[in-house]
Amino acid sequence: MADDEEEVYNNTNRAFLQAFLARSTLTYDEAKPILAAICTAHEKRETLPEDVTEADFNSFISTANDAVSLYDFEIRSAYHQITRARVYALVNSTSDPITQLATTYSADEIGYLKRVLDAMFETNNTPRREVMAITSMDALRLNRPLTVDRRETQDGLATQGSAGQGITGKEAEKMLSTLVDEGWFERSRKGYYSLSPRALMELRGWLMETYNDLGDEDEEEDRPRVLKIKLCYACKEIITTGQRCPKRSCQCRLHDICTQNFFRMQKSKKCPLCKIDWTGDDFVGERAAAATSKARRPGGGTSGAGTSPSVVSKGGSDDDHGVDDEDG
Repeated sequence: MADDEEEVYNNTNRAFLQAFLARSTLTYDEAKPILAAICTAHEKRETLPEDVTEADFNSFISTANDAVSLYDFEIRSAYHQITRARVYALVNSTSDPITQLATTYSADEIGYLKRVLDAMFETNNTPRREVMAITSMDALRLNRPLTVDRRETQDGLATQGSAGQGITGKEAEKMLSTLVDEGWFERSRKGYYSLSPRALMELRGWLMETYNDLGDEDEEEDRPRVLKIKLCYACKEIITTGQRCPKRSCQCRLHDICTQNFFRMQKSKKCPLCKIDWTGDDFVGERAAAATSKARRPGGGTSGAGTSPSVVSKGGSDDDHGVDDEDG
């Protein structure tokens, strides 16, 4: 690697930032061959990927962050909810992320995206079943708005999900594929689309403002709050896959990996909020749909209800199961 005293922003930093910009996200393992190639070219001697340390990577990230901060960008990181790899993403720190997407997609495409997000975080996110994902089949059915979206923003304006005439089925399929390629969506082997770490980082504020009803200060204090977007009790990041407290009214949620570390330090395996036994059999994410299907089927079951869903970049099996809404 480069000498420690060479901390100024130079061509190696520029090359790294360009490589970062060409990708939607980056992990340490993905960055090692990139940095090795950059340093080999810069130092005129071979640098192997295994020669790149995590300290080297963090140094490049820090320098890049300083450079992009002048343009209202920043590099944020979060753990992947399933693999637990730390994912880094370059995000706009000032403008509305949906507005940013509008520079790439048409109004009808943004309307389609909004309908898919509504399906994830409203239709498929109920007290009985917090799936927060959508099957390929259900996502494609949303290519055209069925009715005018009556839900309004806090400003009293209709959400973008109601705009336009929609898009064709082929356009919807292409857009879903593009959203996966660009790192906004992930697609599991069972065909469920969910938000990626990049999307959760960029859309965090927007998701909480859009889907969480915290009420107004002038309203009665006993009015129940509606929290569709919840945070992991341990790591405080948004949780869309993991475990939940068996008590439906309890707000405690934990990522799978967080449960291991959290309960290892506790005397008993109990919910940290309501203190009832934590069974590990109540899920958030794709497994919540599988568990519901299992409960419906007399004497039957679904495989994989108790294991974390696998994530594939594109494609996957054709084993799609629609998620209907029991709770209305």
